[in-house]
Amino acid sequence: MCGIAGEIRFDQTAASIDAVTTMTAALHRRGPEGWGIHAGGRSALGHRRLKIIDLSDRAAQPMVDPELGLTVVFNGCLYNYRELRRELRAAGYRFFSDSDSEVLLKAYHRWGPRCVEHFQGMFAFAVLERESGRLVLGRDRLGIKPLYLTQNASRLRFASTLPALLATGEVDTTIDPVGLHHYLSFHSVVPAPRTILAGVEKLPPATVRTVHPDGRRQDWQYWQPMFSRSGPGPGRDGREITDWPGAVLAALRLAVARRMVADVPVGILLSGGLDSSLVVALLAEGGGSRLRTFSVGFEAAGGESGDEFGYSDQVAAHFGTEHQKIMINSDRLLPAVDAAIDAMSEPMVSHDCVAFYLLSEEVSRSVTVVQSGQGADEIFAGYDWYPPLANVPREQAAAAYSAVFIDRPHAELAELLEPEWLAESDPSRAFVDAHFGAPGADTALDAALRLDTTVMLVDDPVKRVDTMTMAWGLEARVPFLDHELVELAAACPPGRKLAAGGKGVLKAASRGVVPDTIIDRRKGYFPVPAIRHLSGPFLDRVREAVTDPVAKDRGLFRPDRLARMLADPNTERTTLGSNALWQVALLEMWLQGRGI
Repeated sequence: MCGIAGEIRFDQTAASIDAVTTMTAALHRRGPEGWGIHAGGRSALGHRRLKIIDLSDRAAQPMVDPELGLTVVFNGCLYNYRELRRELRAAGYRFFSDSDSEVLLKAYHRWGPRCVEHFQGMFAFAVLERESGRLVLGRDRLGIKPLYLTQNASRLRFASTLPALLATGEVDTTIDPVGLHHYLSFHSVVPAPRTILAGVEKLPPATVRTVHPDGRRQDWQYWQPMFSRSGPGPGRDGREITDWPGAVLAALRLAVARRMVADVPVGILLSGGLDSSLVVALLAEGGGSRLRTFSVGFEAAGGESGDEFGYSDQVAAHFGTEHQKIMINSDRLLPAVDAAIDAMSEPMVSHDCVAFYLLSEEVSRSVTVVQSGQGADEIFAGYDWYPPLANVPREQAAAAYSAVFIDRPHAELAELLEPEWLAESDPSRAFVDAHFGAPGADTALDAALRLDTTVMLVDDPVKRVDTMTMAWGLEARVPFLDHELVELAAACPPGRKLAAGGKGVLKAASRGVVPDTIIDRRKGYFPVPAIRHLSGPFLDRVREAVTDPVAKDRGLFRPDRLARMLADPNTERTTLGSNALWQVALLEMWLQGRGI
């Protein structure tokens, strides 16, 4: 929806309006339709606006309520803002706009930081309390909306993107060896609060942080799905839900309907897979105006097809959508690689990034909001690394997960990285061990899904979709990450999720709603063959990046290993099948593009 930024000082000096203005300007692509700065004493807040709810100037931000003594900047959407507005009106609050931003502000006044427990939606916000001088930062349960921070003894700055923080030129850009280890182990995921840079962190999902005028801070994690069949809650006593497919379909139907809240048109990104097709089907149930759907495809390379138009065409025809197929020629793809990397807040290795970037460019010409099917594979066990965990004893779960998920073992990283950049011991395996060792999660599969849903999902597909769509002022909404649906999926027995080759309960829920040919098709991916199979100008670009003098001076990777990868660019693959050379080159391209 927007971009937010701000600074709070701890040393009794005035906040830098220049720095906040610089950060806000750097967010212009996230909010091309308006901007504002609010400054006073030790604090300053900035906002870039993408108009989606209440298109009038009354909804402009930063939003100040002098009577309540609060100022807010907010990125995202509260899908239940109308219900909350009615509740707050009944409690005596007066409203001067029809925006969800004002609902957030009033809700904070009524419930304080616990307001987040009342929200259905995706959000990152900052609330400044005039009387106490406290700054309160919050992020939604699944981390759909980002929030980056840099802090030292004298001040804290925050922004919706990492490059916005870098634009001020006052950030420690030293590479964090642990972040680097995670990047190369978790196919570019660096779990919060870390980033690849030592001087920048990100607020973890489902977290509210209170920052005091003297720099002290407290974090409160307000949500954690159970991944258990015991204890209170729907489906967790083994008796409450007898029709799991029906319960899943009802929850998803509600999630999809919630995400139609907007004062602008809403479209759907249709890949032709089960997840996006089911979103289309549930929206089509309601009738009304004709749905707008969008698909993207690329030229084949390396013997791999670059589109799934056959499936998306079938879904569009079945539900009578107004469908647009976007075919990307090779001459557009290479320039888009650097453009997509430039849009990244953090280096993201998935070739899907370029696909989403180009798709978003075209879709943004037609609509401002889209629904997308991301997240279903993580919450309903759709990936091929889940079935091997089915019969693994709980105490062996971390080792089994690491074997099928981690890109390369620590010993192989020692062969790839120069010694000074190799983190001690094995922090990525230790991270997995700690998550699997936490209380809860009944089975090995439950523990894997808990980690993937609350960590890996957040900093891979979720971040990818938000970053690439918002680069074109397009807001993406992800109904499979409705937190109530996630809670339901977490409580669903593992066997129901693993059935039918994965996502069994979702496939069962889809029968009679989506054509069987879509449900029973082989699982597809978002292919960009020219990146998966590097050759020609794409390989030239990779070689240019990793042999650049800046890369050599940085000295992250062993020259002999790079030489072998360049000589045979498409053989070495990570555990999950990604091109290992692309993973290395993407990091260098991102660092060089950021001037690091």
